Amino acid sequence: MAPKQVVSSDKGLKSNLFSQATIHNGTVYVSGNIGIVPSTMKVVEGSVADRTKQALENIKVVLEEAGSSLEQILKMNIYLTNMEDYAAMNEAFLKIIPDPKPARTCVCVKELPFKTDVEIECIAAL
Repeated sequence: MAPKQVVSSDKGLKSNLFSQATIHNGTVYVSGNIGIVPSTMKVVEGSVADRTKQALENIKVVLEEAGSSLEQILKMNIYLTNMEDYAAMNEAFLKIIPDPKPARTCVCVKELPFKTDVEIECIAAL
């Protein structure tokens, strides 16, 4: 069995609780990302669309560090704290995620870290 490889980018979110991503057998597993600016560790002000854009930018940075890209995403899981934000999140998502779109799940959760309203994780091919 091939060992897992940990991915870490200086431009990504840092935590001692999780890896930014891991790679195993040609697949990249990206941890959940929220709308935090990595250099300041502050949640982006504005709308859920603004935080969705930042979360996707954080994912992009990690995927590129892993040798992958947004085009290679196979599956995404999106967590919202309010389904009334679904349309605004989708608007940002559609502007950033290229066609063909990956498989995707979106669920509503009670709360997310840093009191934010959207978190996104994904699985991508190398």
